Amino acid sequence: MARLQTERRTARRTSGQVHLYTLDVFIISGPIAKKFAKKNRVISRTIQIRGDQTLEDLHYAIFDALDREDQHMFEFQLGGKGLMDPKARRYVLHADTNDLVSGRKPAGDVHDTTIQLLGLKVDEAFSYWFDFGDDWWHQINVVAIEEKTGRGKFPKLTKRTGESPPQYVDWDKEEE
Repeated sequence: MARLQTERRTARRTSGQVHLYTLDVFIISGPIAKKFAKKNRVISRTIQIRGDQTLEDLHYAIFDALDREDQHMFEFQLGGKGLMDPKARRYVLHADTNDLVSGRKPAGDVHDTTIQLLGLKVDEAFSYWFDFGDDWWHQINVVAIEEKTGRGKFPKLTKRTGESPPQYVDWDKEEE
């Protein structure tokens, strides 16, 4: 709770200058059929988001950019040395509960945590985990941070590479 209050105070102090973040989002694992993966060796989306927007806003931008249909649990992980590193800072849907694995409280709630509060730097990467049953893992690379946000509605999809994989693979059809 103290960390969240500190983040909110920091947001008020820096609220005069909002940056624009350009992020490349790559699918790195998930239930993708081999045939689909062969045709789409790289699946990525480039998204621009304002620093005063939240991780929840980023989630919805990724959800829409990948043509997903059904909402599921999700979280973002920063720092650490790989996926599910217990030392990573985790930003979750309900930060008022302890992590079942580590027993630690998450670093923050996606509803309240703005992109700017993460302290991201260009060339840094972090993770996005969507659907804890199917385990869609994404790597998010920070491509650019600009001081001026420009005009238009954000978050904004600016580039698509590869087709969007179906959220649910019909494995029976894939085996034919």
